[in-house]
Amino acid sequence: MKELTSYNRVAGYLNKVFDLLNAEFFENALSRPTITIQSTPRAYGHFSLREDTWVSKLGGTHEINIGAGTLARPIEEVAATLLHEMVHYYNYENGIQDCSRGNTYHNRRFKAAAEAHGLIVEHSDKYGWSHTSPSDELLDFILENGLTDILISRNEFAGFHITGTGTHSGTEGTTPPRTSSTRKYICPCCGNSVRATKEVHIACLDCSAPMVLAG
Repeated sequence: MKELTSYNRVAGYLNKVFDLLNAEFFENALSRPTITIQSTPRAYGHFSLREDTWVSKLGGTHEINIGAGTLARPIEEVAATLLHEMVHYYNYENGIQDCSRGNTYHNRRFKAAAEAHGLIVEHSDKYGWSHTSPSDELLDFILENGLTDILISRNEFAGFHITGTGTHSGTEGTTPPRTSSTRKYICPCCGNSVRATKEVHIACLDCSAPMVLAG
């Protein structure tokens, strides 16, 4: 796969990731929304409640946005953000009110749905059950599908920029993107596997053999 270093390629890639997540975690129950990449300085992403946020002669669609300045995070974090917004989408489609206080405070209904769809959920005093991170199930899914890091991001950390608004991110601000990513190591003898977030030298104690990086 070519490196994800251009905006147009990343836009298509996010649609691909949406389709994969939709099949794995929602049994393809969600129609593809319009996925945008816009600056949201106080959020990693958002989901639009309006069904006609984007319109064409074919009809209207919801919008899921991924913050342009957050694209270069490790792919498991970007996927978790997309999945977070897909949970909002799923709840909306099923008549589940999962937020209050101007759609920023995430209630226990959001927590239950997120945990049922591949996310770990933590509580924030300000935003409720809004802090989500990838579960082991989601990490395995990312490795099995060979999803790779996005290598482009909008520079929102230096110089002048136009501010915008964000919703229900559970973040107080943004920091420069990190470049680490999940790696999977496999024992070539027995097939045991482990994950690491950096390059490591590790052996399988069952076989006394060094583990190798999964291709």
